Amino acid sequence: MEQLAVVKKRIDSIDMLRGLVMIIMALDHVRDFFYIDAMTGNPTDPSTTTPLLFFTRWITHFCAPVFVFLAGTSAFLAGRKKSKKELGIFLVKRGLWLMVADLLVFNLLLTFDPQFHLISVSVLCVTGLSMILLAGLIYLPMPVIFTIGLVMVAGHNLLDGFNAKNPQNVSVVWGLLHQQFIRVYAPGRLFGGFYPLIPWPGIMMLGYCMGTFFTSDYPEVKRRRNLILIGLIVTLSFFVIRWLNAYGDLLPWKEEKDSVSTTFSFFNVTKYPPSLLFCCMTLGPALIGLAFLEKVKAGWSSVVVIYGRVPFFYYFLHFFLVHLLCTILFFATGHTMAEAAGSTMYFRPVQFGFSLRIVYLIWIGIVVILYPFCKKYSQYKATHTHWWLSYL
Repeated sequence: MEQLAVVKKRIDSIDMLRGLVMIIMALDHVRDFFYIDAMTGNPTDPSTTTPLLFFTRWITHFCAPVFVFLAGTSAFLAGRKKSKKELGIFLVKRGLWLMVADLLVFNLLLTFDPQFHLISVSVLCVTGLSMILLAGLIYLPMPVIFTIGLVMVAGHNLLDGFNAKNPQNVSVVWGLLHQQFIRVYAPGRLFGGFYPLIPWPGIMMLGYCMGTFFTSDYPEVKRRRNLILIGLIVTLSFFVIRWLNAYGDLLPWKEEKDSVSTTFSFFNVTKYPPSLLFCCMTLGPALIGLAFLEKVKAGWSSVVVIYGRVPFFYYFLHFFLVHLLCTILFFATGHTMAEAAGSTMYFRPVQFGFSLRIVYLIWIGIVVILYPFCKKYSQYKATHTHWWLSYL
């Protein structure tokens, strides 16, 4: 059913922050497909990286935790128009849909392999599972949800001691919960848990609790003040806990060959799974940014907000476009069809790629090309009420 006269009300600052991280996210995926050393090097290794390469990878660390956190906020805001039962059912259905989309659609776009020789559990899967878990917790008082989320985020590094030192010895169950793994489950077929579940549900729970800041009866000035205050506390916690070097991350920092490399070591925290320090480093500044974005009225904000209103649509479309362009350049640079399956990602052999300067140009081009499609779809979502729109 259409409602062309009614435009759905959204919170621009949330969409703007989400849009920023979606734009930045594309940079990481473009680097994966087009950077010459993406398949062989580690962009955050202090001993081998460069400032630009480190920054290119580091800045994209903000994307997943901010996205999952804001998914929790959006769940709370959606629940303002639903009963607890309706919200719970919606979260379960959307969570299941995200998991199916991750395992089938995302893996196909990642590999371009119709036979699915690689099946990976990625960020959409843990987002979907987090939604399903949240669906069972929304009946609890908000302080209880907050406490569970905080304990999960702040305390899960106590589980690091149970991680297998040899990745080959990681059990599938433990790998899905708290440590990356990859398994050969049949000749030539791989199953990988690239995004362990814990503590992603906790991040979503904290985002759900923050949704209370965006209710109509919550004063705007108080909201901005609290966002800045909490953001500063979380960011300062990163520096203090990281400096102590005793807890909060799998990788302690250390003195390197020079001050620049030591700085890289200090900020090189663990993403898989996101450590306490990883969460503090990313969510703290994000909360501060969210407060200031409420006052932004610049022309660029109306562009960025479009990407934030259609994140699911953008996510799959940008992956398809990135891999399609990689395939075109694969053949344009003299590679043949016989080399197409040289790695888990078809048309992306290990020895392939360009400089970081080219990577940045491709990234900008991808984001620009996607804008009119995202804008058109955003306008359609805003003026239509088809049931399936809430899943895309």
